[in-house]
Amino acid sequence: MAAAPALKHWRTTLERVEKFVSPLYFTDCNLRGRLFGASCPVAALSSFLTPDRLPYQEAVQRDFRPAQVGCSFGPTWWTCWFRVELTIPEAWVGQEVHLCWESDGEGLVWRDGEPVQGLTKEGEKTSYVLTDRLGERDPRSLTLYVEVACNGLLGAGKGSIIAAPDPEKMFQLSRAELAVFHRDVHMLLVDLELLLGIAKGLGKDNQRSFQALYTANQMVNVCDPAQPETFPVAQALASRFFGQRGGESQHTIHATGHCHIDTAWLWPFEETMRKCARSWVTALQLMERNPEFIFACSQAQQLEWVKNRYPGLYSRLQEFARRGQFVPVGGTWVEMDGNLPSGEAMVRQFLQGQNFFLQEFGKMCSEQFWLPDTFGYSAQLPQIMHGCGIRRFLTQKLSWNLVNSFPHHTFFWEGLDGSRVLVHFPPGDSYGMQGSVEEVLKTVANNRDKGRANHSAFLFGFGDGGGGPTQTMLDRLKRLSNTDGLPRVQLSSPRQLFSALESDSGQLCTWVGELFLELHNGTYTTHAQIKKGNRECERILHDVELLSSLALARSAQFLYPAAQLQHLWRLLLLNQFHDVVTGSCIQIVAGEAMCHYEDIRSHGNTLLSTAAAALCAGEPGPEGLLIVNTLPWKRTEVMALPKPGGAHSLAPAAPAACVRTARGLLVWEAPTDSASRPPPTKTDGSVTLDNGIIRVKLDPTGRLTSLVLVASGREAIAEGAVGNQFVLFDDVPLYWDAWDVMDYHLETRKPVLGQAGTLAVGTEGGLRGSAWFLLQISPNSRLSQEVVLDVGCPYVRFHTEVHWHEAHKFLKVEFPARVRSSQATYEIQFGHLQRPTHYNTSWDWARFEVWAHRWMDLSEQGFGLALLNDCKYGASVQGSILSLSLLRAPKAPDATADMGRHEFTYALMPHKGSFQDAGVIQAAYSLNFPLLALPAPSPAPATSWSAFSLSSPAVVLETVKQAESSPQRRSLVLRLYEAHGSHVDCWLHLSLPVQEAILCDLLERPDPAGHLPLRDSRLKLTFSPFQVLSLLLVLQPPPH
Repeated sequence: MAAAPALKHWRTTLERVEKFVSPLYFTDCNLRGRLFGASCPVAALSSFLTPDRLPYQEAVQRDFRPAQVGCSFGPTWWTCWFRVELTIPEAWVGQEVHLCWESDGEGLVWRDGEPVQGLTKEGEKTSYVLTDRLGERDPRSLTLYVEVACNGLLGAGKGSIIAAPDPEKMFQLSRAELAVFHRDVHMLLVDLELLLGIAKGLGKDNQRSFQALYTANQMVNVCDPAQPETFPVAQALASRFFGQRGGESQHTIHATGHCHIDTAWLWPFEETMRKCARSWVTALQLMERNPEFIFACSQAQQLEWVKNRYPGLYSRLQEFARRGQFVPVGGTWVEMDGNLPSGEAMVRQFLQGQNFFLQEFGKMCSEQFWLPDTFGYSAQLPQIMHGCGIRRFLTQKLSWNLVNSFPHHTFFWEGLDGSRVLVHFPPGDSYGMQGSVEEVLKTVANNRDKGRANHSAFLFGFGDGGGGPTQTMLDRLKRLSNTDGLPRVQLSSPRQLFSALESDSGQLCTWVGELFLELHNGTYTTHAQIKKGNRECERILHDVELLSSLALARSAQFLYPAAQLQHLWRLLLLNQFHDVVTGSCIQIVAGEAMCHYEDIRSHGNTLLSTAAAALCAGEPGPEGLLIVNTLPWKRTEVMALPKPGGAHSLAPAAPAACVRTARGLLVWEAPTDSASRPPPTKTDGSVTLDNGIIRVKLDPTGRLTSLVLVASGREAIAEGAVGNQFVLFDDVPLYWDAWDVMDYHLETRKPVLGQAGTLAVGTEGGLRGSAWFLLQISPNSRLSQEVVLDVGCPYVRFHTEVHWHEAHKFLKVEFPARVRSSQATYEIQFGHLQRPTHYNTSWDWARFEVWAHRWMDLSEQGFGLALLNDCKYGASVQGSILSLSLLRAPKAPDATADMGRHEFTYALMPHKGSFQDAGVIQAAYSLNFPLLALPAPSPAPATSWSAFSLSSPAVVLETVKQAESSPQRRSLVLRLYEAHGSHVDCWLHLSLPVQEAILCDLLERPDPAGHLPLRDSRLKLTFSPFQVLSLLLVLQPPPH
């Protein structure tokens, strides 16, 4: 006789089911305790330790010594290889057999010479399936190797995740045994956990919630963990519940496997290579078992690493890509920072990435740009995406906003030039979901575009440090495919998601301008040496490409160094990963980045010399110097030229747009109107510098008391204030030390006061006047600065050297301007944008610290003040005070970040009229791209020669390079952009032997309708505001 229905108390019923599946309570009699059956120890276990990351073939030849469960190994960053000899008991025939392995290090199982699965306790991968069903004829004995890295999924922080790594940390093997796995128990556990999740998630006011709870309760009633014959009855109850379907209007969740792997962060680059293998081989194993499972993978660099280190694994990735289960996404070399890289570097991320995907996987990533974890997104990204054939974008990082909740999850994003792309933020606000009901319900409830979009992404798998999806996650999601009370869940691809969104996009809103992350704005400043290396290497590669292109055009014998440049560019792009160039990485990674920058400098300078030698070939005359202007406009500047013995002499250099020579040490005579400027004058301890364009007055401590535009007499410094004021702030964020500077740091402002009498005259006038001073910042840190004004220069430079030894301090320099404006202008990639100088709204004050590239400007009608820099990115303008962020001193994850000696230059430029008409953009380029004085090993050209000139100052020629795929290798690509924010027609004058000119996209694919007529060596180009244009120039064959 059936038991009479009983009243059920919500809490006791819920907890009853929870205890039935608990891994902690009542495991002697609950269902969880039956997940594994019979077990036995491994037959033999041996190991060896090494500080090196050895290839498999080398490791297995080493001397293995006996080991046992419970043994310790280490320290951090070492590797322990285990040889695991197994004998499966005869009695287990017909059963599923696992190797159960638990360690706090990251493991990789090798079988028959190939990696087969990752083992990571933090990533819930603690067993390897030896066989789904042990057959009568299957071998009973086998030997596996387990390579265990002495670090966890998120590194080895001492005391917290983001703390500096503990170099002495030891690791332990806590489990190594064979066990029978009960798949039917696993599936029941999945069902019961999902039913619990539905009951909790839908709550006591929902009918479906009670149905889920009562179903789970009845399953407990009928299921005896000790009697497997009772399991099918419980399974049938669950199937009946999950088989009840939802309505046609249900929200659809597109679940895609994902494994975000930071290319370097709390672990070094080399460990990332192994993380990729551990994560992706596990994903492949899941693909084999689950044909409907689709896994999205970004970052060409990581794939190249796997190709080189794990060729067998890589071949399998290519095979599953052909099947459509392994889906390369993103199209970039790495998931780069979205703020700091130059526009050209962002283009190269796509150019290198897309070419790699095309070559290795047969097609480019045309579906979407993929950048889920980057600290903000430049307003020029939509145009760059368009130029690379991409119209869709996925990220989620703006869910981290500290102040304002971003109002959309699915929307159109309109960039600086008007380009629009479709953007989706997974409403679950994560790229590392685990397939729980709570996450599924959050995805629907959190969607801020209800009524406009009825599809959402659900990226599942452990991430940041790798790991990826598990079978349990897949089992959950498959069970939830179409269940009443929940959204539909389908295993899907990014393409299917975006196609669904596009098919019903008529009601979507549009966001215009940058996607500014209201957090992590300390990353614009942290690790200043990395920022400087990045800026310098961007410049070096620009210059090498330009000179090599000119040498190619002028010399039939010159071989363009395409392979070397690709290698150097890829090094630079690697370090533009969003946890490297931002400075939010451990000390080892920062050191690796500095070595990479030194490689680029060294090899880049060699390539510059080679190109210079080719440009000088065949010219009569003595040896000398080749003076090169790598910018597309004429410049008149003072240069320091080398003299015998290592000294330098000053000379005015006025080369045209590209090349001129200086033979010996004497250069051209100074222009008569500027050769006899008065020397710096010193009165009452203060110093005045005057070049006839601007007049600079420094007080006895080096602060700027006056900056006058001589022609108009207009003062640029606010009345009663001083500029070049160094200020120190307390800089203690809430948690993310290297990442964050909080708004409250502004409340701790302390001006750094110098001592009168430290200001001295440096260079005594003529071509250059300067003054210098020393400043004690604190008992531990000091600064020296030379303030320099050259003949003919519209700005005053501040050459600065700092010895910095602080903890949680922030150094800035301020310039109060005699200018009033509610907007300041900041340079970004291929253009500029305005941001408020006030805190009217929460959106305004959340921008208390912003990023800029080479300049920022505060202007009113008829006058303005620009602040230029050669390697800084953090900035702000509050009211009328321009502030440049110089140095931070965080202690995690790198306790030594920014400690030591720094050199940098910033400059101040008062101007009449708009910054566009005054040439601020050109001045900032000139500060960042100094004239080159290259030794000419053979006689140099006797006359100046200009390769390119432009009729409009609004257009910048940003890049000249050889085309990537040129059959004769005699084609160049020119990249130009409109910099003023205007519609303009511009003539490009060429002095090269050009045969044909064709417009192309950023991937250098010719536009079929893009042929341009060449008239008198000139091309007419038409630009809209901030538009980027690329030209393919086919050169005439060289004369034989």
